[in-house]
Amino acid sequence: MMLSDESRILAGILLLSLVTVESGGVYLLQIVRGKAGVTPFQEKFARAGHAHAGVLLIVALLCQLYADAADLSGLLDWLARTGAAIAALLMPGGFFLSSMGAGRHHPNRLVVMIPAGAVVLAAGLVSLGVGLLVG
Repeated sequence: MMLSDESRILAGILLLSLVTVESGGVYLLQIVRGKAGVTPFQEKFARAGHAHAGVLLIVALLCQLYADAADLSGLLDWLARTGAAIAALLMPGGFFLSSMGAGRHHPNRLVVMIPAGAVVLAAGLVSLGVGLLVG
């Protein structure tokens, strides 16, 4: 099976991005071992951000294969190809950035990135799913 240039390039970027998730695992190990002074809230958000990043990058990789099989064009094609990848930036970013700061017990305003990522993810998945069913 041949990938389109769009899928091949984005898949390469996504695979390289998984290395950043791996380095985030090192930070989680520091938290678990008590070497990073964080609050229980910050630990929960670090775990959630790390998990979302890894899962969403894998979903974004899968979407590349299916996007080539779907009969989409224009905005729907773009959403199908990039929705999960954009969500993989927004959602984990929301978890990490909204919990930054010494002694934080509640998220800051950047927590809005999490639901924004969920909306983009849903738009991408719906576009891809409909494209596969209709195409």
